[in-house]
Order: sequence, then structure tokens, then C-alpha cells
Amino acid sequence: MCGIAGAVFCEVTDSGIEKALKAFQRRGPDAQRATRERNATFLHARLSIIDLSAQATQPMTSFCGRYVIVFNGEIYNYRELRQELENSYRFQTNSDTEVILALYAKYDARLLDKLRGMFAFAIWDKQTEELFVARDRLGVKPLYFAAEGGRFAFASRPKALCLLVPEIDRTIDRQALRYFLEAGYVPAPHSIFRGIKKLEPGCFLRVTRQAVVQERYWSLDKVGTDETLLARKEGDLLDDLEALINDSVRLRLVSDVPVGAFLSGGIDSSLVAAFMKKRATGPVRTFTIGFKEKEFDESAYAEAVAAHLGTEHTRETLAVDDLMALMPRFIEEYDEPFFDYSAFPVMAVSRLARRTVTVSLSGDGGDEAFGGYHYYRIMCGLEATEKIPFSDMIGEVLKHVPKQRLKWLGEILAMRNPTSAYAFMRGVIKDSGGILKSSLVADTIPLAGLFVARSAAFPHGLSYPEQAMRLDLSYTLPDDYLQKVDVGSMAFSLEARDPLLDPTIIEWAARLPMRWKIRGNVNKYLLRQLAYRHLPRALMNRKKMGFSLPMAHWLRTGLKAWGEELLADTQGLDALELDAAGVRKLWNLHQQGRISAHTALWSVLVLLQFLRAQEHWR
Repeated sequence: MCGIAGAVFCEVTDSGIEKALKAFQRRGPDAQRATRERNATFLHARLSIIDLSAQATQPMTSFCGRYVIVFNGEIYNYRELRQELENSYRFQTNSDTEVILALYAKYDARLLDKLRGMFAFAIWDKQTEELFVARDRLGVKPLYFAAEGGRFAFASRPKALCLLVPEIDRTIDRQALRYFLEAGYVPAPHSIFRGIKKLEPGCFLRVTRQAVVQERYWSLDKVGTDETLLARKEGDLLDDLEALINDSVRLRLVSDVPVGAFLSGGIDSSLVAAFMKKRATGPVRTFTIGFKEKEFDESAYAEAVAAHLGTEHTRETLAVDDLMALMPRFIEEYDEPFFDYSAFPVMAVSRLARRTVTVSLSGDGGDEAFGGYHYYRIMCGLEATEKIPFSDMIGEVLKHVPKQRLKWLGEILAMRNPTSAYAFMRGVIKDSGGILKSSLVADTIPLAGLFVARSAAFPHGLSYPEQAMRLDLSYTLPDDYLQKVDVGSMAFSLEARDPLLDPTIIEWAARLPMRWKIRGNVNKYLLRQLAYRHLPRALMNRKKMGFSLPMAHWLRTGLKAWGEELLADTQGLDALELDAAGVRKLWNLHQQGRISAHTALWSVLVLLQFLRAQEHWR
């Protein structure tokens, strides 16, 4: 795991290189280096995981001298791939980086079909002066780029990109702003900046002086539900799933540094820890954050799982308010405005794990692939209402009742469009009180428009909850949850790996009919049954908690002064096309306890903080 950056057909100063590398200090504390080629400059900051020798430092040049690579991530099957190439390539290192170089020299873009891992990399062909840039299938690793006037630059984080090439247009992208205010994240290919884009998951770019061409090499859009799996015996499906996860965990234990695992005590992280224990040859270290406040604490479940598996478990118990001390690191490391405040416990558990390991496995991906979120059950119910006469009229009535949840239900029923309804469910400013200026609303596309356009490419016949899962895999997972874990873990120089996001598992899960995912009120049915094979049912049969925080309370107490100071910036609110009077009214109502508007207010505050922070990227 590292930080990468580069520029082609573009002048880059020594000062820009130095500043960009400094921005990668935590992502790559072990080695930092830059290389200049004709018409190209590349930067790399290394967190050493595989082949710790100096020979594996990047930027790396191929044995033939033609290709130069900078690479962020890990290729888990690199040893098998290396064996296939040893007769045609003379390896100088034991790194996975050099395997990518050898594959590119032989297969060009087709190398991507062979890689199992998380990655963002760029390869420069010195002979043809063409740059090849690629990102992994699910978007685990980030990649930002700017292309204008024949110049092209890229980086693992926007701050480094802007420091490397200061001329990049940092004007706020109004469409991205609208998406953020509705969704709480900026979906690819947008970034919050007009001049910067995100490379979408499963895509690559070819960059020449004449053009930048993007192609997609992987997606689930042609992977439909396989109804024949309804006839399969449950035990046989569980055997298949067990083999897939076992192999994925095996690959993600490949490392030359210590590996541990995050453990919440939920189904996903517990299963990963169980398979890790099964595969590991030595002690297995697991980590969890506990809270003094019982309503937020699930550490007892994690400890019970750890005791059952026999892992070396470490728990750090904090007061929830202790997480506010991480605010400076949050502001420093999250370059785009970031709504998801579960980033704070992610940073805390990453800090804890980094004391003894350099890599940690997580359970990310299980919910989106196997039907874990309560939203999906709501979508099942919404689909059932299609058979109820006048359900849209019932929705119109419910929209006007005072109880908040019933009002939301009314909004959903009245829409009569599952994709728009799901966008509403996933939105963070349902009760915003009209804080967006009418100019922004009139000139931009709502989140529902993005979701509707994306779902048009889905396989025909997907049920409502299946469409919701595909939307989460397309946007919420890569642009929110994976971004949260990538930045939050790398803020403490820790690499996070996601066994449940192996494409073999995601593709297999995409073919599963809904009966194997949601059955009645039971979410993640099949994954849950697999967990029962390895862990006590009593531990797995509990209400899902996840990383939650008392943000509504924080904004009335520990973060109140911070919020008051930011909201005094009426110029900033105007630049963000937010109605200052509407925001102030919402803030006052929240402070008085008359409503709980913390989601809308937090999104506004992180936007204002972002404006202030990025002004100092010099």
C-alpha cells in the first residue's frame, strides 16, 4: 500500500515533487522517490509489505528498460503469475510490482484479467510515450486524475495532485456538490473539484499527447440472477461459498510483514477471522474498539468471537467523545468533504492495530454482496406494495403526517419508482429544510437521476433489492465505505485488505437469487448459515450495530463551538450555494432539541471545513 502520483506532457517543478511526496508521508513512510523521464515524472511513497528490499522501491523500471511503473496496492496471486512468466522475463526482485510490469510487457491491457488484488497503477511506455492507468474492479484503491490542454496528471489523493500540478482547476464542481449534499459522498467519475476526476472502478485509461481514452474491463452489468441456483441444495452452496472465501483469505495472508484482522463481532468480520485462523500458521491477532457507553459498545461480542477462535485479541476502550481528538487527523487526511463519521472509529481501530501489525483484514463487502443492510428489506417490502391498490395514494397521505419515519415511508410509496425511492432512502438530507439554493437544484441532476441512469445498464429482471445492491456496489461501496477505510487506515500507515471483495465472491454472489440473501426478516441468509458452521449461533444472531457515533449530541456539545465558527462563514455558505438563513434555522432548531438535523448539518460543516483546509494546499 502506497501513495502514487505522476504527470506526463506537463512541466513539474522540484518544489511540486517535494510537496506532493510530503502529502504521502503517512501512506508511504518507508521510502519516497521520484523519477523524471522524457515528458514524464513519477512519484512513489512506499509502505513496504511485499519484498522489503531496496530493489523493490518504486518507481520501478522493467528489465528491458522500456516500461516504468508506480503502483499502489497488492496483487495477491503474484507468485502464481510469476511462475508463468519466468521463462520469458528476467526478474530482478521478489515484488508483485515487477510481476505487473512483466505482464504488461506480454499482455498489454489483457493483464488486468489475470490480476487478483486491489490496485491503482500507471505504466509509462518510454518508446511510444503512452501512459496506461488502471484501477481495480471494485474500487478498493483510489485514483484521481486531471486532463486538460494535452497535460495529464494523476495521484492517490487530490491534495498531492494539486501540489504536484498547481494549475489544476480547483473550482467546486456544482454537480459533485449536489451529489455530496444528497448522498454524503461524491460518486465517480466526479470529484469535488471541476478539474479533477476519479477513475471509475474496473476501468483503465490510455493516455497519449493526442487523447485520453477510457475503457471498462470489468463490471457486473452482464451478470444476471441464476434462477437454477434455487434448486441447489443449501449445503452444496455453502460448500462453494466456503471454498471461495477460504481461497480469498489464503491469498490475502500473503505478506512479508505481520497481518491481523479487525473484529467487530458481526458476521462478516467474524467469518474473516475464522478463515484467517484456519489458514494461518502462527498466532492470529485481532483488534476492536470498545466504548464506555453501552449503547455504542459491541466489543463484548468481538471478545467472545476471539475467545472462541483462540486469537490474540486486543481491545482499546474509549469514551465515545475521545474520538473527537481524531478531528485534526480527519481534516488532514480526507481531501474531499467526507460525510461518513464512522471514519472516526475506523481511524481509532487502525491506530490500535498499527501498534503490532502493518496489514489488517476487514469484513467490508459482505453486506452489499449478500444482502446485509436493512434498506434491502425495505426494498423487498416496496416491491410487495406493487400489488396493493392505491399504494401511491396512501403514500401521498403519509407524507403529511408529523411523525418523521411515516413521512419518509410516504415519500417512498408515492414515488412508484424503486430506483428513485432507493436514492431517497440513501440520502442524508431528507429533512434539510430547504438549505440548497434553488439555482443549484435547478442546474444539476439529483442523486435519483444518477441512480436511474446507472440502473438502466443492469441485467433485465433484477428485483428491487437486487437493484439496490448493485447501486451500492457501484457507488456507496467504492466512493464512501472503501474510501473511508483506505484513508482512515492509511492515516496510520496501515494496509487494509478485504477478502469478501474478491471478484470471484462478488460475481458468485451476484448470481444468487434473493431467496439465498434475504429470507423473511433474515438478512444475509446464506452468509449467516456459513457463519454457523464456524461460530456459535448465539453470537451471530444479534442486531447489527456497525460503527455508530452520537453526532446529534456532539453537535450540541463537543463540536458546537467548531460548528458555530464555521457557520459564521456566510461567504463560504454562499460559495457552496447553501441558503445561510435556512442552515442557521436548522442549526438553531437542532440546538434547541426540537429536531435532530445532524446529518444535514454535519454535511454542511464538513463542506465548510473542506473549503478552509484546501485553501492551504501550497
